[in-house]
Amino acid sequence: MAIKINLLDWRTELNKLRERQFISLLVFSALLALTGLGGATFLVSDAVDLQTARNGFLKNQIAEVEKKIQEIEELEKVKASLLGRMQIIEELQASRSAMVHFFDEVVNTLPDGVYIKSIKQKGAEVTVAGMAESNGRVSAYMKNIESSEWFADPKLVVIKTVDLNKRRQSEFQLKFSNLTSRKPAGEASVLP
Repeated sequence: MAIKINLLDWRTELNKLRERQFISLLVFSALLALTGLGGATFLVSDAVDLQTARNGFLKNQIAEVEKKIQEIEELEKVKASLLGRMQIIEELQASRSAMVHFFDEVVNTLPDGVYIKSIKQKGAEVTVAGMAESNGRVSAYMKNIESSEWFADPKLVVIKTVDLNKRRQSEFQLKFSNLTSRKPAGEASVLP
């Protein structure tokens, strides 16, 4: 049997062994750190992609809601327009019967011997121009207007005597209030 004698310093060999272990531990740690960094980068990238997808979904939903809001606003405008038209139609329907009452009352208050040439209405004020056989007939017409439930406040503006076809007649103009008037202030000519 041969005896083997190790002449190397055991400490040097131990240092080399420790140095190799340290380098392998250092390489393993570096690989582990790179793997962890890659995993973290992947997770962060995945989270960013997920949040970007969520943001895109929210933008699409917001765009759809804004489109619906715009449609609702347009419908509200159409609704307001239709309601305005309905109100005008209702006012016209109400004023239709008022106009019938107006003309009926004009005929009912008109005494014999009085003829109307024109009727104009501005707001609630009615102006009548006409001819009468005498001043007394104009006075009777004003009394009839005063006693009417549809008219009030007759005021004689002008009365003058004219000779027409060799007959003496009174030409007059008077104003009174139409109590049933629902028309906005504006001039309307009922008769020429």
